[in-house]
Amino acid sequence: MRRFLILVTFVALALGATVAGPGSEAAQATGQKCGAGANGSQGYAYAGHQAAKVAHGVRATITPTVQANVAAGHVAGWVGVGGPGQGAGGETTWLQVGVASMPDTPTMVYAEITRGGQDPVFVTLLQGIAVGESHKVAVLEMSGRPNYWRVWLDGAAVTEPILLANSTNRWRPIATAESWDGNRGVCNRFGFRFDGVGVAALKGGSWRAFSPGYKFLDRGFDVKRLSGSTDGQRTLSAGAPSPYAFEATSL
Repeated sequence: MRRFLILVTFVALALGATVAGPGSEAAQATGQKCGAGANGSQGYAYAGHQAAKVAHGVRATITPTVQANVAAGHVAGWVGVGGPGQGAGGETTWLQVGVASMPDTPTMVYAEITRGGQDPVFVTLLQGIAVGESHKVAVLEMSGRPNYWRVWLDGAAVTEPILLANSTNRWRPIATAESWDGNRGVCNRFGFRFDGVGVAALKGGSWRAFSPGYKFLDRGFDVKRLSGSTDGQRTLSAGAPSPYAFEATSL
């Protein structure tokens, strides 16, 4: 593990994927090894942000902006908490929800739950997500129930309470795009827009605009902050719009 490593393992997404190896035309065409950088290992790479402060949840409206081209592995845009070694006692614990694409499979909204000492559990929430289709997603610690979390989709809780032991007041939430090359050395293509990114100041809510801390930006990717315009569209911004919005893309 490298420093700042906050990764996820899509065990279910990789099953059955077969493509050409590192010397394939897909890898050669890029002229570079996609995803190499400080934030990924074993073919994982990231483009996004970790919040500046600890919070009790994170939310965003996530929209795929281009048709994903996934030669192997997967791409995803997600929000979540935790990660490898981020649980109590150094256990691997995380909870995330987002939009994912993989070869020969409809783009989906998913949730992934990893409790300390257990394998990840992958849950498909919606399938057939189109380019330009937006969904509001969140992970949130429950009011009055420390260490219990739920996944939210389009304003409704879609999981039962999830116990993540000793997780309260522990994590700085993450909003990021992710690519895994299936250990094939290929360059997957993606584009995700994150609108209304916020963090929960209290258990159960009290949502505040996201304040970015560490930036994930591996080779071959780009992250652009966005601002609202008068016609409601999103534009590039050098200022400090609220709520927080950004676009993460492959180059």
